[in-house]
Amino acid sequence: MKQDSSTPQPAPSSFAWCSWHNGNSDDARLVAMIEQGSGVGAGSNLFACGPCRDANGLVPVADQ
Repeated sequence: MKQDSSTPQPAPSSFAWCSWHNGNSDDARLVAMIEQGSGVGAGSNLFACGPCRDANGLVPVADQ
């Protein structure tokens, strides 16, 4: 089905936990991937919202 191009489409959202202000955010982006060394275990991903990225000079991983 073809959509009408004159109808505005919602922007994609990225709801996640902001690791800087420790709260939910609807514009959080991945800013760091901490990989575990050898052995059992998993790494961590850190997300930051727009205001926290601006305040702390954080650059999203996708933009690096």
